[in-house]
Amino acid sequence: MELRIPFSWEERRPVLLEKFFYLPSLYDGHENWQKIPWNDDRLFGNDRPVALECCSGNGQWICQKAKEEPDLNWVALELRFDRARKIWGCLQRERIPNLFVLCGDARLFARHYLPKETISRLYVNFPDPWPKKRHAKHRLLQRPFVDEAAELLLSGAEGFFVTDDPPYANEIVTTLTTSPFWRALLPSPHYKCNPEDYGRSFFLDLWKQKGKSIHLIHFQKR
Repeated sequence: MELRIPFSWEERRPVLLEKFFYLPSLYDGHENWQKIPWNDDRLFGNDRPVALECCSGNGQWICQKAKEEPDLNWVALELRFDRARKIWGCLQRERIPNLFVLCGDARLFARHYLPKETISRLYVNFPDPWPKKRHAKHRLLQRPFVDEAAELLLSGAEGFFVTDDPPYANEIVTTLTTSPFWRALLPSPHYKCNPEDYGRSFFLDLWKQKGKSIHLIHFQKR
């Protein structure tokens, strides 16, 4: 609860705090931000490879990964402030120096704020499937985002996309296979179900308890 945004809604702007970057909604001055390299002391201060997770939720998965792989810098990207604050609280309590939190829209971060060709791994874990047809436009993993996300990755970097929704899994595969920037690393249908060694998270445990299959889609930047 110590993490608070230091301005009013009328004064909203991107702000870099301690191990936390906040991008407010309904902000249109993105072109004014100068991208910061990951080795800047305000971020990680070193040149280790960077892994980015989108849709980090409450951070259980990425906090554990950051502790298991300390030679990587881990970035948690979460839209909701209350969830992003939980991740920040975890990294402070458990002293996880190789973890950084981004709070805001993943599409805007990919387009305007993250340095290109610097990410070694991309994870998108349980993005909202927006199952109703009239809401489909809100889905994260559509062609504009997957192409812009590929621009963030180093050549040959891998992307892992996880969902519990079978129609969305097929849609993600179609989107990736029709993009010129990605190639599948798994045979058709280009995903595997219920991976045992992926790591635990709130949503993974929840959907497994409800009897849903977890679809892991694995692609690589061309």
